[in-house]
Amino acid sequence: MKKAQSMKPLTTLELLSTLVGFDTTSRQSNLQLINYVRNYLDDYGVESTLIYNDEGDRANLYATIGPHDVGGVLLSGHTDVVPVTGQAWDSDPYKITDREGILYGRGSSDMKGFIAATLAAVPTMVNQQLKTPLHLAFSYDEEIGCVGAKDMVEKLKLLEVKPRLGVIGEPTLMQSIVGHKGKQTYRVDFTGFSCHSAYLDDGVNAVEHAAKLILFIQQMNQKLVERGYTDSGYSVDHSTFQTGVIKGGTVINIVPRNCEFVFEVRHLPQHDVKAMIKEITDYAYQEVLPAMRKVNDECDISFTNLSAYPGMHTQVGSECAELVSSLTSHACAGEKVSFGTEGGLFQEHLDMDCVVCGPGSIEQAHKPNEFIHRTQLVECDGLLEKLVNACRVS
Repeated sequence: MKKAQSMKPLTTLELLSTLVGFDTTSRQSNLQLINYVRNYLDDYGVESTLIYNDEGDRANLYATIGPHDVGGVLLSGHTDVVPVTGQAWDSDPYKITDREGILYGRGSSDMKGFIAATLAAVPTMVNQQLKTPLHLAFSYDEEIGCVGAKDMVEKLKLLEVKPRLGVIGEPTLMQSIVGHKGKQTYRVDFTGFSCHSAYLDDGVNAVEHAAKLILFIQQMNQKLVERGYTDSGYSVDHSTFQTGVIKGGTVINIVPRNCEFVFEVRHLPQHDVKAMIKEITDYAYQEVLPAMRKVNDECDISFTNLSAYPGMHTQVGSECAELVSSLTSHACAGEKVSFGTEGGLFQEHLDMDCVVCGPGSIEQAHKPNEFIHRTQLVECDGLLEKLVNACRVS
């Protein structure tokens, strides 16, 4: 094994260039990147644990630097990226292109920049005598519903000593974010009854009945505002509902038997999402379905939960918020975001307060020519240096 002191540490930019070079698009293996990170940590004498998916082709990585008998600070990042398919890039998306300090590449902002900075700080973490441990948690398939993090928290719940605080390195321009919405996605399947459209009273139009429910779902947005279910900390201050996919029917002269649509709710963490979903299912089963079955009792409606992750809600002034604020040049003013992160899962399942804070901008996420400013990486390096100093034995 190589010794840490005999190695030339890699810079954040060098590590970012390597990480971007791995195509870790969600729904495909991330093991090449994970094995690289594991070997990198091993070179510094840091043991890591891999938590595989059922198929064994993707894995989370978890490692602890410092004592194992006290809680510490979790540094969380997802290794997967969204596809580049159909996007017009001006450069190779899997190679960092530096144009006057702006670094282009898929995942540069979301969120391999934070992972690179964390790895660049490992030599310092190892060489310091830490009294508070730092935990590295790198996940798979976050982009499709925090899939890997769900497996990770199940393993971490079994630890005798768990992390106490979490820094989720999603791109926030290094601002401290103390809250984000949760999300649930459902597919709704309607089964009607087909007939010739000239005799439509004999049939049950699945598309038209689905439309009634879609309209009800859309109206939930205004209902929540009227009930005062709002939080001014968010740019969109209420839970939001929207239908994003719909398909049904075959040809115009046949009353359609089938229709399906997919809707999502992005909900405020302090409000009961189960009650919101129940309001929708109650309307479907108590109002729409009985009308369908008046014509044919074989008609049906079914709901399938496709994905879900909880929101995150950390109090301004909490230990975690104060810690992260002390590490940056930005005061924690209680900012919240509508996009989701893995912080909600860590908070819900491990009783661990989290703050979202990382380099780059969410405005660049998922877009062609995704980029991060080099200055953002420098600022993240500074945060991690201060964190190590705060965790070491004084």
